[in-house]
Amino acid sequence: MLRFLRSTLLLAALAALAIPVAGQSAGSPGQRGSRLPSVDIESAEAQVFLQALSTISHFHSSALADSVLWDRALEGLLEQLDDPYATVYTPAEYDRFRETNTGDYAGIGVQITMMDSRVTVTAVFRDTPAEGVGMLVGDRIVWVEGNDARDWTLDQARDSIRGEPGSVVRIRVARDGFSEPIPFSIVRDNVHVEAVAATWVEDGIAYFGIDRIARGVSEELRQALEEYEGAEALIVDLRGNPGGYLDESLQIADMLLAPGEKLASVDSRGVAGAVSNQEWTARSPARIAETPIVILVDAYTASAAEIISGALQDNDRAVVVGRRTFGKGAVQTHYPLPAGRQISITTGSWYTPLGRSLNRARHRDGSLKPEDASLPDPVVTAAGRELPTGGGIIPDLEVETRVLEQERRLVNNANEAQVPFGTLIRDHAFDLAKRALAAGEIEVLPSTAFDGLAAELVEAGMDPEIVEDPVARAYLDRQTQLHYLYRANAPALRLLVQAERDEALAEALRLARSARTPAELFTLVDETRETAPPGR
Repeated sequence: MLRFLRSTLLLAALAALAIPVAGQSAGSPGQRGSRLPSVDIESAEAQVFLQALSTISHFHSSALADSVLWDRALEGLLEQLDDPYATVYTPAEYDRFRETNTGDYAGIGVQITMMDSRVTVTAVFRDTPAEGVGMLVGDRIVWVEGNDARDWTLDQARDSIRGEPGSVVRIRVARDGFSEPIPFSIVRDNVHVEAVAATWVEDGIAYFGIDRIARGVSEELRQALEEYEGAEALIVDLRGNPGGYLDESLQIADMLLAPGEKLASVDSRGVAGAVSNQEWTARSPARIAETPIVILVDAYTASAAEIISGALQDNDRAVVVGRRTFGKGAVQTHYPLPAGRQISITTGSWYTPLGRSLNRARHRDGSLKPEDASLPDPVVTAAGRELPTGGGIIPDLEVETRVLEQERRLVNNANEAQVPFGTLIRDHAFDLAKRALAAGEIEVLPSTAFDGLAAELVEAGMDPEIVEDPVARAYLDRQTQLHYLYRANAPALRLLVQAERDEALAEALRLARSARTPAELFTLVDETRETAPPGR
């Protein structure tokens, strides 16, 4: 019975998608002029299904319309694939998808994805309303404008969060380590996000933060490399980068690798069902060829960002610091459907230059499947470095910044007392930035500059013992300091303050300060691994 249901469901969805049947053809599925093979709807299974559909449509007590039955059959087909990335877009949804990947849209400036059956923030773009109020990658949206959003789909969340520029949307998010949802009131705005934020951290050390692999990001990076050509070391921060366009990621890797070095490869299924392999190699002269590069990654570094990380790691061009990446090594291909719809399905798998699979197997709801106990052996680079396999990019140095208990207590206390913690921090930082800009003196402020904010939190109802706990107070001061430096447009100072608590960034800075060649960088990493425990 299960086999029969699956086969009829498959045929139903194929018909709903208007995939060509005998004697019919559909529009181009991928490349202009290509055709899908026909599907035989004269088979016994197809006829059984079509008759069942007719019977249900005419006689079932639910009186569901044919369009609803087709949509549900399509949902069932995708569910049976157990593919967390398979989806069908309506025209409006596909427009939003394209907007996100070009950086132009109206909203609050986040990217959301279903993870463990929850709408989860997987990117917070710079200079956007969401970043301004303190939303973080990993936040799970649980409430929007009075509505429980814990069981929402991505479409429901997008439609509710987006709106007219200047209007306010109220959101609550669940965050790891906090007992109550954190509330935000966010003013929507027209959002255009540059993908690359470049700055000097200090003399000789350049920092490139890349939010996503959007259309045009390789050109942005090329310009940044020209501007920072004299850098003695480069930190490339790909943390929270959800990926994007394949061709852009390959162009980025090409810029940093020597001609002939392999960039990536893919195994994919073609129209006839045969699996083919394709690989890419660098062609352009390498830029900053002798400059040490440190790449920062985390659990939300995914897709095209992992291709860049793997290419540079496998070719001994960079060391990777942080946490194991998401592991989205699935090739996503978009095919046009009738009525302006698009289907995106997994058609293959990505591999690093040395053949490591980028993919980590996940269930339909986004949760990780158990790992195979018999993983492939580590690969060895030309420089003799051993790189683990198993999906995603495993850093050369695993470093994680953990939330301290006193920091959790501070935010939880604010939630319990219904104090707008994030808003008060933001407002206080903005006032400090205005005064500093007016005086023409931007500098790191002493703790006393935030005494007024601490007093305001207590006056608003927070526990004074929790607020003035040394660890909690340091957290409050640092968060306000970061917002102040952000508003004062002082990115270098902001990074140095961030590194006081951001252990991965601090490690990247230590390596960048000490190494003057890639070889020196690898030696430092080896020495660090010998003396420090993993994930310290």
